[in-house]
Amino acid sequence: MGKVVLVTGVARQLGGRFVRRIQRDPEVDRVIAVDAVAPAHHLGGADFLQADIRQPAIARVLAEHSVDTVVHLDVTGTPLASGGRGSVKETNVIGTMQLLGACQKSPAVKRLVVKSSTNVYGSAPRDPAVFTETTPPKSLPSGGFAKDTVEVEGYVRGFARRRPDVAVCVLRFANILGPAADSPLAEYFSLPVLPTVLGYDPRLQFVHEDDVIEVLRIASHEPARGTLNSGTFNVAGDGVLLLSQCSRRLGRPTVPVFLPAVTWVGSALRTLGATDFSPEQIRLLTHGRVVSTAQMRETLGYRPEYTTAETFAEFVRGRGPGLLPPEALAGAVDRIASLPFLGGGHPPTQSAS
Repeated sequence: MGKVVLVTGVARQLGGRFVRRIQRDPEVDRVIAVDAVAPAHHLGGADFLQADIRQPAIARVLAEHSVDTVVHLDVTGTPLASGGRGSVKETNVIGTMQLLGACQKSPAVKRLVVKSSTNVYGSAPRDPAVFTETTPPKSLPSGGFAKDTVEVEGYVRGFARRRPDVAVCVLRFANILGPAADSPLAEYFSLPVLPTVLGYDPRLQFVHEDDVIEVLRIASHEPARGTLNSGTFNVAGDGVLLLSQCSRRLGRPTVPVFLPAVTWVGSALRTLGATDFSPEQIRLLTHGRVVSTAQMRETLGYRPEYTTAETFAEFVRGRGPGLLPPEALAGAVDRIASLPFLGGGHPPTQSAS
C-alpha cells in the first residue's frame, strides 16, 4: 500500500501546486488536502477536507485516513481573504500546536515536513555575514511572522523529542518568489516606487517556487541513497542580490527614507492596503539576510534549479515592466553615482555675482 499524505494550507497557490505535484509520485496512494477555506484552484485527484487545524478535529482526520506523512504548509505571513494578523498568528502557532498534538497521538504518522522560514534568524546590524542552520540570531524576533516561525520550530523540536520514531524535516525557505508569488516581499516589489532606507543596500536571497515544490517533495519521501532528509535545512537559490540591483532589474525607482521615518511610511502603506510593510520587513530591507545552503546540497542532496538572480528575473517577467526600462534606470543610477560630489567632493555652486 502506498503513502497517505496530508497537506495543510492548500487554499494558497503554493499548497495547491504541491498537492498536484505530490500525487503524481508512484509511492503516493492518497493525498488528503486540508484548509479552513475551500481553494479557488483545482487539486487534481486529492481529497479536499475543509477543516481548521486550530480545532481538535484535525486529530480525527489523521486517524480516519491512516495518514503516515504530514506536510505542514500552513505557516505563513499573509492572511487569506479578509483575515487579519490575529488569525494568521493563531493558524501559525495554535494551528501548529493542534496539528503536532494530533500527530503525536497517531501511531500511523512516520514523517513530518514543516515549512519554515529564514525569518527565524531575524535581521540586525551585528548579524553574521552568513547564517548556518546552527547560528543563533543576534536578537530574537520580537513580533510578526518571524516570531511565529520561532515558536513553531520550538513546538516542532518538542514533538521530535516526544516522537523520536517520526522523521522530522524543517525547511527554512528564503524569500519565495516566482511568477505567481504571494508574499509581503512580492507586494513590496510590485509597488510603482520602492521606499528604501537611506544609507542601506541590503543583501537578499530568493528561492523559486519550483524549487520550493521540489524540496518539499524530496522531504516527503524516504531519503535517496547517500542523503538524509530529516533535520533542519536552509533553502535558497545560489548567490545574492542587493536591493539596488533588484530595483534596477524591476525598472522601478526608489525613494530613500531616513530610518526613523520608515516606520511611518510602513504604517501609511499598510493603511492604504498597498503592502504589509511590517517592522520585520523593514529590518530585512535595512540589514538584509544571507544563509548558507551547504546542508541542503550536501546532506539533503538538492541543488536548486534557479539561482537568486534567475528567480528574481522570473518574478520580474511575471509582474511586467516597471515605470522605467531597466537598462535606462541602471544607466541613470550609474551616471548619478559617478558624479564628483557624490565621491566626496561638493556640488557646483553659482557665483554670488
